Amino acid sequence: MEYAITGIQQVGIGVENLEEAWAWYRKQFGMDVPIFKDAGEASFMARYTGGKGRRRVAVLAASMHGGGAFEVWQYTERTPAAPAEPIQLGDLGIYTVGIKARDLTRSFSLHSKAGITLNGAAVADPQNRRCYLAADPYGNVFRIEEDSEVFHHTEHAAGGVKGAVIGVSDIEKAMPLYAGVLGYDKVVFDSTGVFEDLAPLPGGKNRFRRIRLAQTKRNTGGFSPLLGSTYLELLQALDTKPKKIFENRFWGDKGYIHLCFDIRGMDSLKSACEKAGFPFTVDSSDTFEMGEANGRFAYTEDPDGTLIELVEAFKVALVKKIGLYLNLEKRNPLKPIPKWMLKALRFARIKDRG
Repeated sequence: MEYAITGIQQVGIGVENLEEAWAWYRKQFGMDVPIFKDAGEASFMARYTGGKGRRRVAVLAASMHGGGAFEVWQYTERTPAAPAEPIQLGDLGIYTVGIKARDLTRSFSLHSKAGITLNGAAVADPQNRRCYLAADPYGNVFRIEEDSEVFHHTEHAAGGVKGAVIGVSDIEKAMPLYAGVLGYDKVVFDSTGVFEDLAPLPGGKNRFRRIRLAQTKRNTGGFSPLLGSTYLELLQALDTKPKKIFENRFWGDKGYIHLCFDIRGMDSLKSACEKAGFPFTVDSSDTFEMGEANGRFAYTEDPDGTLIELVEAFKVALVKKIGLYLNLEKRNPLKPIPKWMLKALRFARIKDRG
């Protein structure tokens, strides 16, 4: 079969204390549905972890609000390293993750009271969509964006990954991967200048070229109702010489470690990546196990070394405690899973007090 990119499955976030970070993400973004929680050795990633597999614990946590999940990731045998120098907007790698908000006014109020907003008020982006910036206690920046698309109404006004802003050294060199192979071929905007919505960030008052991409033909697939529509924004610094965010650090160290896409047709995608000059650097080849989930995963790199993960899921636990699993190998891979079935994930929610 030909390959299909269903959407952004998750963004990986390296942290020093998984339980503390996940509790924060549950409270602020409603990331309270654990798709899996797993401990073990990340042996396939030795290429990016100093030449050997490293022990870790990870949780893939989603929001029933809809959108992509967070893979919160912690080393269990070493202290994760922070960047040697403060990250500046335009540095190479994943800088900001977009979070969808059905009620931006309410989410801004809640986040402002929590003391995590970077803007004094919501502002308009080049698409004339209201947004604001927020930061977690670990220095990761989130872009909360007005979006009416909701999978399931929750008590949270915002939650779920909508997109990502990726620093690149040359937009034209990055386009064959992001617009070509990954299929984000629709230009939502292509703007150059100084931008009000970026101003609060370190280096945010410099000049940039920004190009936001979406899928002309949104691919269908099992999890497409939950993941929703997504975007990628490539950002190129024009006034400064950017650094690699993960220069001299391991995958899994502090910060945004990868951007992951839910896909179907891994063999076809592998061929397309090779043909475009972005060969797989990691390939599990066969089934991998992550807690109660399994499938096949691979990684490739953009021209600046930013890690892109590609996952083809085979089995997912919908309601583990009653033994309800979804076998994706036995169904049409391009047919969306019924919403009522995906909504069963809410029964696994972690309910915090207070």
